[in-house]
Amino acid sequence: MTTIKDVARIAGVSVASVSRVINNGPKVSQQTRDKVSKIMRDLGYTPNANARALVKRKSMTIGVVIPELTDPFFANLAHNVDVIARQNSMQLLLSTALQSAESEQEAINLLVEQRCQIIVLHSKQLSDDALISLCNKMPQLVLIDRFVERIKHKCIWLDNREGGKIAARHLMSLNHRAMACVSSKYTIEDPLLRLTGFQDELNKSGIILNDELIQYAEPNQQGGEKATQYLLASGKPFTAIFAYNDAMAIGVITALEDNGFRVPHDVSVLGFDDGLIARYAKPRLTTLHYPIDEMAQKAALLAFNSANEPQNSGAETFKYLPYLVKRESTSYVIENNATQSNHVNQNISVSLQEAEE
Repeated sequence: MTTIKDVARIAGVSVASVSRVINNGPKVSQQTRDKVSKIMRDLGYTPNANARALVKRKSMTIGVVIPELTDPFFANLAHNVDVIARQNSMQLLLSTALQSAESEQEAINLLVEQRCQIIVLHSKQLSDDALISLCNKMPQLVLIDRFVERIKHKCIWLDNREGGKIAARHLMSLNHRAMACVSSKYTIEDPLLRLTGFQDELNKSGIILNDELIQYAEPNQQGGEKATQYLLASGKPFTAIFAYNDAMAIGVITALEDNGFRVPHDVSVLGFDDGLIARYAKPRLTTLHYPIDEMAQKAALLAFNSANEPQNSGAETFKYLPYLVKRESTSYVIENNATQSNHVNQNISVSLQEAEE
């Protein structure tokens, strides 16, 4: 592997002179600069990013911590941070964390070890105190999809509770009164806030969400399908299902149609996120739009620029709101549909119990 010493030897200059050429420093003649640059190209020499960061005392990367790579939501988040990185001639450094505080801290540590100072962090497991401490130590760290009051100027977040309220208002406007929910089994804020907002809005209209009509599962298609099977087996009547995210909503639709229900004629289904999957589902999914593209780019810009901003600048907050995208999976319900569906639910409940036995 070619080193900076090799370049200096062949060019007949000092290592310091080569370093000045690499970092566009002063005290190098144009003739030397051209000669060294040509030799680096001929040898295929690529300057070490960490070494350049040491010299410049400036990070050449923007780091992102996300829970996983396979979820399109998080892939889209990382992509939009990368857009800002490339606009600023920087590279994206990705680190993944599992559903634990220890894993999230390890993912952050990995970025720090790579001398990454600009970080967009998606954290659901680290405590508020831990995140406050991190932000105090790392001025260019920004949280996305999380709100912590004491560092609110470092938080890019979505009002999930309002999203739940919007979902409830939409379904009630379509005359739905018997509703069910499928939610994420993980004990994090997003599903809790969406469900709380949904229930609060129903309660304001005198509608009580039956506990048996709330099911928890993995936040993916398989989880939505499994949760819906349990809803059907409960024998409780419902005419609409609010899903934690679009992936679960697709699983909901699959389970309903496999059991003879038509969406939305028999049961309406409402998702959350408005990813690509929502536009190409059959029927096309009515959902809450989560502006993750805009939020991720805002987080990256805030992290990139925060080194030059006052550390205690807490006046501005960065709250985003979801909004309803109406498509084909929800429709107006006739009052007696829930009762009719209940007869079918009871039959499914029996058949599922027999299958399990």
